[in-house]
Amino acid sequence: MDAFRTILVEGIAELNLTVDEGKILQLIAFVNLIEKWNKAYNLTAIKGKEDMFRLHVLDSLTVLPYLDGSRIIDVGTGAGLPGIPLAICLPELAFTLLDSNAKKTRFVQQAVLELKLANVVVSHSRVEDFQPEQGFSTVLTRAFAELSDIIAMTQHLLADNGKLIAMKARCLDEELVKVSNNKQVIAVKIPGVDAERNLICVN
Repeated sequence: MDAFRTILVEGIAELNLTVDEGKILQLIAFVNLIEKWNKAYNLTAIKGKEDMFRLHVLDSLTVLPYLDGSRIIDVGTGAGLPGIPLAICLPELAFTLLDSNAKKTRFVQQAVLELKLANVVVSHSRVEDFQPEQGFSTVLTRAFAELSDIIAMTQHLLADNGKLIAMKARCLDEELVKVSNNKQVIAVKIPGVDAERNLICVN
């Protein structure tokens, strides 16, 4: 456990984030839950615990400095990524975690209960069918679809002046060229991972 805690603490420091001890323990508990449920529910292809801390938790936290506003939706949350690590670190913000896979939303709901996250709502729905009463200040997607498709599928979720953040491994020029919106590509580095990662922010 200490080795994994070290990966997490050092990674958070490398990302220039401040996360208190209670939240560190919640993040560790979340990875333990993924590991436990993964055997039966096949939540993620990543099986090694060290990789879960790096490729799930630290990857999720790279987006933290770029969130806008107080209402965030994580579209296609899967096993609760990036939504749950972000909700743990930002208890003052309201998160909606959306996925069409009932098995995964059951896990996420259980994780929310066990981690006592009062700022998270889990919704089992296809993104096209989900009609919120109020728009979101930030819409997040992680490895979800091509950028133009993401924009088309999620624009009804955005509040006025809202922001879409698409988390992508690599950012292809042919994807960007199809999008006329005001956009910014931010290269991010996951501590301990030698792989290209980008956040594409669309206003």
